[in-house]
Amino acid sequence: MKHIFPRQISDQTVTIPGSKSISHRMLICAALSGQTSYIKNLLHSQDIDLTMHALSCMGADITKTGADSISVTGFFGHPRPYEDPIYLENSGTSMRLMAGIAGLGATPYTLTGNARMCTRPMKELLDALNQIGIDARSDTPRGFPPVTIQGKSRQGGVIHLDCSKSSQYLSALLMTGPFMAQGLTIKLVSPPVSSPYIDLTLDVMKQFQVNADKTDATTYEVPGGQTYVAGSHAVEPDLSNAGYFWAAAAVTGQKIGVENIGSGSLQGDFKQIYILEKMGCSLFFEDNSVAVKGNVLSAVDVDMADTPDAVPAIAVVAAFAKGTTRIFNIGHLREKECDRIHAVASQLEKMDIKVSQGEDWLEITGGKPAGAFINTFNDHRIAMAFAVAGLVVPGIQIENEACVGKSFPGFWDVFHAL
Repeated sequence: MKHIFPRQISDQTVTIPGSKSISHRMLICAALSGQTSYIKNLLHSQDIDLTMHALSCMGADITKTGADSISVTGFFGHPRPYEDPIYLENSGTSMRLMAGIAGLGATPYTLTGNARMCTRPMKELLDALNQIGIDARSDTPRGFPPVTIQGKSRQGGVIHLDCSKSSQYLSALLMTGPFMAQGLTIKLVSPPVSSPYIDLTLDVMKQFQVNADKTDATTYEVPGGQTYVAGSHAVEPDLSNAGYFWAAAAVTGQKIGVENIGSGSLQGDFKQIYILEKMGCSLFFEDNSVAVKGNVLSAVDVDMADTPDAVPAIAVVAAFAKGTTRIFNIGHLREKECDRIHAVASQLEKMDIKVSQGEDWLEITGGKPAGAFINTFNDHRIAMAFAVAGLVVPGIQIENEACVGKSFPGFWDVFHAL
């Protein structure tokens, strides 16, 4: 259990490790090539270790070359057989993206995880893989892990896909599309949630010289016969994790910047700075850094469908804002590492903050937050978001603080250095 003590902090700039989302995608694209790639500023976290383990099981040679750099020699789109189940704990990104890669194998792979992972949705992706002749199945009627996948066809073709629960389904298919003889045409039944993550996938693929296109709001095309080309790449800082320090600026009234961020970042959580600006904060873009300075905070109505990982931090900031903040189009948060809508609401209520929730929304009425024992539900984002409140509220205690290792093992060092 971590006790957080209020303290006076000064204006400053912090350094955040590499993006988890980009790290997953770069590792996979490098493994899909047939040569050796070099990746700098790769995030070292539990989820990234799980993806590296899965890729190694499938034949990638991954070697640490420095404190935050690795080399990856790929298997050229032909993963080797691996008979044992591949354990992916509670990493939804690893599970969904690696399911697509498993579909390239000539032999079956079984992907499994912990109890929570085995209640998270996969059926829509399994159905999509089966549409192009890949044997993808679950032993549960709702399509939960464990899943077994064997690639019996590389013809490709047209896929009709439901992305209402996770954009990772689409990312998995996009990355496998170049190996299909006919490529892939992916038709979505409706616009996807978390669409900026799809843009990240397309961008990382392009860095490995593979092209895919969004032809309209619900159609994506991946030409077949393309090859991932190895190279040297760097991962930009994780803006989901940067958000906790921008939130700290908002609640303390100080100015906190995050280094090595360009204004052209494609990460969806870059948008959270503009939510904070709408709440009353000031923004500063200077010397390859982005800073937020807190001020008197006011409630907002905000659609966070594209920025789901930022919801816990924005909700905590809303507890300090005047008025009632409404966060909506976030139903997919109930399928994350925990039911994040319930987790956020229940822990804010412990802090004497009035909260209402619906299937896909939260309403937080700002007030005077009180100290509380915060249950994390083994969710890294709950732990980091509520730690922010402890900078100004006495008596915040974070249960299972080690869960931050899923995405940001060094979080507490950076946080306590504020």
